[in-house]
Amino acid sequence: MAFIDANNLPVREPRPGWHGRFFHSRHMTFAYYEIDAGADVQLHRHLQEEVFHVISGELEITVDGTTRVVRAGQAAVVESQVKHAARAITDCRLITVDHPTRDSVGGVDIR
Repeated sequence: MAFIDANNLPVREPRPGWHGRFFHSRHMTFAYYEIDAGADVQLHRHLQEEVFHVISGELEITVDGTTRVVRAGQAAVVESQVKHAARAITDCRLITVDHPTRDSVGGVDIR
Protein backbone atom coordinates (compact mmCIF):
# COMPACT_ATOMS: atom_id res chain seq x y z
CA MET A 1 0.00 0.00 0.00
CA ALA A 2 2.09 2.90 -1.28
CA PHE A 3 -0.52 5.69 -1.12
CA ILE A 4 -2.94 6.45 1.71
CA ASP A 5 -5.87 8.88 1.81
CA ALA A 6 -6.45 9.32 5.54
CA ASN A 7 -9.81 10.99 4.82
CA ASN A 8 -11.14 7.59 3.69
CA LEU A 9 -10.09 5.72 6.85
CA PRO A 10 -12.59 4.94 9.63
CA VAL A 11 -12.53 7.19 12.69
CA ARG A 12 -11.81 5.50 16.01
CA GLU A 13 -11.92 7.14 19.45
CA PRO A 14 -9.32 5.51 21.71
CA ARG A 15 -9.86 8.22 24.36
CA PRO A 16 -12.86 10.53 24.76
CA GLY A 17 -12.35 13.48 22.43
CA TRP A 18 -9.43 11.85 20.51
CA HIS A 19 -10.80 11.10 17.03
CA GLY A 20 -8.16 9.20 15.05
CA ARG A 21 -7.66 7.67 11.63
CA PHE A 22 -4.95 4.99 11.73
CA PHE A 23 -2.74 3.23 9.22
CA HIS A 24 0.50 1.28 9.26
CA SER A 25 3.66 1.02 7.25
CA ARG A 26 5.94 -1.96 7.69
CA HIS A 27 7.58 -0.52 10.83
CA MET A 28 5.44 2.44 11.95
CA THR A 29 1.90 3.30 13.00
CA PHE A 30 0.43 6.66 11.95
CA ALA A 31 -2.54 8.40 13.56
CA TYR A 32 -4.23 11.49 12.17
CA TYR A 33 -6.05 12.99 15.15
CA GLU A 34 -8.68 15.67 15.60
CA ILE A 35 -8.82 16.38 19.33
CA ASP A 36 -11.50 18.25 21.26
CA ALA A 37 -10.34 21.04 23.59
CA GLY A 38 -9.87 19.64 27.09
CA ALA A 39 -9.49 16.01 25.97
CA ASP A 40 -6.54 14.30 27.58
CA VAL A 41 -4.43 11.18 27.85
CA GLN A 42 -3.26 10.24 31.33
CA LEU A 43 0.39 9.69 32.23
CA HIS A 44 1.50 6.40 30.66
CA ARG A 45 4.35 4.70 28.83
CA HIS A 46 4.71 2.04 26.16
CA LEU A 47 7.30 0.16 24.13
CA GLN A 48 6.98 2.36 21.06
CA GLU A 49 8.88 5.56 20.44
CA GLU A 50 6.24 8.20 19.62
CA VAL A 51 6.37 11.54 17.83
CA PHE A 52 3.57 14.11 18.20
CA HIS A 53 3.47 16.64 15.33
CA VAL A 54 0.88 19.39 15.85
CA ILE A 55 -0.80 20.63 12.65
CA SER A 56 -3.17 23.17 14.25
CA GLY A 57 -4.15 24.30 17.72
CA GLU A 58 -2.28 23.81 20.99
CA LEU A 59 -1.46 20.59 22.83
CA GLU A 60 0.09 20.50 26.29
CA ILE A 61 2.47 17.54 26.48
CA THR A 62 4.38 16.22 29.48
CA VAL A 63 7.43 14.10 28.67
CA ASP A 64 9.50 12.63 31.48
CA GLY A 65 8.28 15.28 33.95
CA THR A 66 8.72 18.30 31.65
CA THR A 67 5.55 20.03 30.40
CA ARG A 68 5.39 22.23 27.31
CA VAL A 69 2.72 23.63 25.01
CA VAL A 70 3.27 22.37 21.46
CA ARG A 71 1.77 24.49 18.68
CA ALA A 72 1.27 24.18 14.91
CA GLY A 73 4.52 23.27 13.19
CA GLN A 74 6.10 21.94 16.38
CA ALA A 75 6.70 18.38 17.54
CA ALA A 76 7.50 16.40 20.67
CA VAL A 77 9.52 13.17 20.64
CA VAL A 78 8.85 10.55 23.30
CA GLU A 79 11.45 7.80 23.63
CA SER A 80 10.44 4.20 24.31
CA GLN A 81 9.24 3.53 27.89
CA VAL A 82 9.29 7.24 28.86
CA LYS A 83 6.24 8.43 30.82
CA HIS A 84 4.15 11.01 28.98
CA ALA A 85 0.71 12.63 28.98
CA ALA A 86 -1.16 15.10 26.76
CA ARG A 87 -4.08 17.54 26.97
CA ALA A 88 -5.61 19.60 24.18
CA ILE A 89 -5.69 23.25 25.23
CA THR A 90 -7.70 24.13 22.11
CA ASP A 91 -9.33 22.00 19.45
CA CYS A 92 -6.33 20.69 17.57
CA ARG A 93 -5.13 18.43 14.81
CA LEU A 94 -1.99 16.37 14.99
CA ILE A 95 -0.21 13.39 13.53
CA THR A 96 1.44 10.83 15.76
CA VAL A 97 3.94 8.27 14.53
CA ASP A 98 4.89 5.21 16.58
CA HIS A 99 7.83 2.87 16.02
CA PRO A 100 7.56 -0.09 16.05
CA THR A 101 3.93 -0.56 15.01
CA ARG A 102 1.05 -0.75 17.48
CA ASP A 103 -1.96 -3.06 17.42
CA SER A 104 -4.06 -0.93 19.77
CA VAL A 105 -4.25 2.54 21.30
CA GLY A 106 -6.05 3.05 24.59
CA GLY A 107 -7.40 -0.50 24.33
CA VAL A 108 -8.96 0.17 20.90
CA ASP A 109 -7.88 -2.17 18.08
CA ILE A 110 -6.35 -0.07 15.28
CA ARG A 111 -5.38 -2.84 12.85
